[in-house]
Amino acid sequence: MIATLLIGLFVFFAMNIPISFSMILTSVIYLLLKGDIPLIVVAHRVAAGTDKYLLLCIPFFFLAGELMNAGGIMERLVRFSRSLVGHIPGGLGHVNVVSSMLFSGISGSAVSDASGLGMLEIELMRRSGYDDGFSGAITAASATIGPVIPPSIPFVIFGGITGVSIGKLFLGGVIPGLLMGLFLMAFVYRIAVKRGYEKSRRATLMEIIKEFYRSLLVLILPVIILGGILSGAFTPTEAAVVAAVYALIVGTVVLKGIRLKEVFPLMIRVGVNSAKLLFIIASASLFGWIMAREGVPLLLAGTFMSISENPYVILLLINIMLLALGCFMEPITIMIILVPILTPLIQAIGIDLVHFGVVMTLNLMIGLITPPLGMVMFVVVNIANVSIGELTKELLPLLAALLIVLLLITYIPPLVLWIPNMFLT
Repeated sequence: MIATLLIGLFVFFAMNIPISFSMILTSVIYLLLKGDIPLIVVAHRVAAGTDKYLLLCIPFFFLAGELMNAGGIMERLVRFSRSLVGHIPGGLGHVNVVSSMLFSGISGSAVSDASGLGMLEIELMRRSGYDDGFSGAITAASATIGPVIPPSIPFVIFGGITGVSIGKLFLGGVIPGLLMGLFLMAFVYRIAVKRGYEKSRRATLMEIIKEFYRSLLVLILPVIILGGILSGAFTPTEAAVVAAVYALIVGTVVLKGIRLKEVFPLMIRVGVNSAKLLFIIASASLFGWIMAREGVPLLLAGTFMSISENPYVILLLINIMLLALGCFMEPITIMIILVPILTPLIQAIGIDLVHFGVVMTLNLMIGLITPPLGMVMFVVVNIANVSIGELTKELLPLLAALLIVLLLITYIPPLVLWIPNMFLT
């Protein structure tokens, strides 16, 4: 029956049926073939899949990102980033990375970063003589930082499934996110020197201070979110609401970049995107329940343990499996299906779930820019007006940079756990 489940799922994927409907259809076929389980289970498990208070974070973080996106915030972040790193060879490539790191503290979504900042960043790089393929590649690669530096929608989902502290996951993503940015900038520097890309003049201290002041209202939002969670002032869900209200006030009242009549259409778009994601979570709850009933977690654990009982070898195997799946499936779907299956194995071999959550998230973000089905890759292809082949060629060295960071955080757990252990016990 396990083979039937997996074959059915991939057949529906191949027919281009949406992920959520593919999982529900596969589950219904399983229940009909099984014959001893009432179909009311479908409604029960789907409803139970989203019956979690923590998941309210998702639409509010989406809303905060959209409000900041529409409020003219991105240009301020780019100007501030340019004052910091624009003078380094390949200046606008570095600006691209730093801007994504700053914006990631608002949106928590790689697709939002790529579609929001991407258009502005690629146009700036195009005007300055950068190749479209390279501009698109660094935009796509830097967007993967978004869900690693807090706040992070994948961390919310992982925490909701496993019961791990969202605050610890948020803090655990800080150093890996910074490492992603630094390694991408190192590779950008190497490429820029080789190709002779221009750099901007070095900004004066007063110019940096001026741009910092202009961006202060944006930069303070991640501090409010993390500070509130760590101090116990509010829960992660309440933090998402605070972020959305703050973004609304800043965008409409302070900066006046959003007119009130624009807010309602924006909220409709957020509602649609949230509903799509939550429906995937709901349908994956049903599919995951069936996988657990068929004993897939025990089977997978037994398979890995038969190869090796060394935690580092098992982590390597899991990383390889996730990287392969990330080429064909959407990251949230992989997470929702596999986290309940892998959690018993991870706990059995003594790996910290916060460590594993950050490793898994970074791994799946790499999948977003990996052919053939990387979602961020398709967003950037449309924005940069380049072919997938051209973008993929330019992405290869940047993928190498991200894979190095993945290996570092996989085999040096303190890179993930040091900050959470310092602030939260």
